[in-house]
Amino acid sequence: MNDIGVYLGLFASAFGAASLLPLQSEVLLVALLLDQNQAVWVLLTVASVGNVLGSILNWLIGRSLERYRKRRWFPATSTRLEQAQRVYARTGYWSLLLSWMPIIGDPLTLVAGVLREPLWRFVLLVSLAKTGRYLVLAAMTLGVLA
Repeated sequence: MNDIGVYLGLFASAFGAASLLPLQSEVLLVALLLDQNQAVWVLLTVASVGNVLGSILNWLIGRSLERYRKRRWFPATSTRLEQAQRVYARTGYWSLLLSWMPIIGDPLTLVAGVLREPLWRFVLLVSLAKTGRYLVLAAMTLGVLA
């Protein structure tokens, strides 16, 4: 597969993983890092940008959530959304530093949109969290933290 296909696949995986879909981008990133056919910094950039953009999509969905919340196709259950709202209300925007975490991270980004978190602060905190996670994963994979 050519590099463009690899990067598009990684971007799509990272973007999808940041949505409420049950996807994982870490396995693909680790495989590509171990393959050593692409520059590490490019892989990290592509994964980070895709993951942050997926979180921005969640934020945008959250902004219009009240309109669609009761629809059957909506990806978050009321229970998960209420849990995320409680966590977010208790910890405020700093909870976005947990946006990298499985299970709670993606609903937090949705709730940030519902609660009208300013986009600039949302992007800053989510970018730090998600890029930091990929950096640690790459360092562990490549033996830098071993």
